[in-house]
Amino acid sequence: MSIPSLPPYRKIADDLRALILSGELPPGEKLRSENELKDQYSTTRVTVRKALALLKADGLLVSEQGRGVFVRPRPNVQMLTTGANFRERRKTGVSNFNAEAAAQGLRPEQRILSVETVPAPAEIASRLGIAEEAAVIVRRRAFFVNEEPMQLVDGYYPAELFSGTALEDPRRIRGGVSRLIEDPDGPVKQRITRFVEELDIRMPTPAETEALKIPPGVPLARVFRAAHVTAGQVVEVLDSRIPCDRHGFRYVIDVP
Repeated sequence: MSIPSLPPYRKIADDLRALILSGELPPGEKLRSENELKDQYSTTRVTVRKALALLKADGLLVSEQGRGVFVRPRPNVQMLTTGANFRERRKTGVSNFNAEAAAQGLRPEQRILSVETVPAPAEIASRLGIAEEAAVIVRRRAFFVNEEPMQLVDGYYPAELFSGTALEDPRRIRGGVSRLIEDPDGPVKQRITRFVEELDIRMPTPAETEALKIPPGVPLARVFRAAHVTAGQVVEVLDSRIPCDRHGFRYVIDVP
């Protein structure tokens, strides 16, 4: 039984995809025009257009009106999470995201979108170990690298602990929230001893697609990160939405 051959547009798409993934067509590279690709592959412009549309849907190409089609630029941030680097960054007051991006020659920026007190959503309440709809302070932020949106991060904190603190101000906290948590004169007065992360991969919502400029076909990683303190209590839950085409994660787990 013979295997049916791929349609011409799929062959062209597979060829260009291989060149992109191998780096022969690097991020930011402009593709040949539709006419040039038509001649190169001895086909029609309609077939070439279908191949390019498929690669755009895969998040590999972008069109710029009046300029052409380009391999999608990807300012990829490699995030390294260890207890040691958390402590080192904690001393400097620089967040792990900012430090990792800067170390890779990128320009990081964090913007506070809003700060408000709300009833805890069920998925947050369960992780904080509080009653559903108990009051929490939520700090909503957007992270950028080289002015491109990289992730949305909502931080949730029990209002019972953090009401009346700098967490309620829509401004950056000197040294970050971790410094406030560990401050001997702060609301918690305990050392952070553990982070627990849960990762879920799904397709983005329309609002996430717009806010993060996610191209068609690119999934989104949703990461819940719970910070535990000495007594075992969870005092912070970060809900991060991260496009999968612009991040890499590496975890170092020390086994005693």
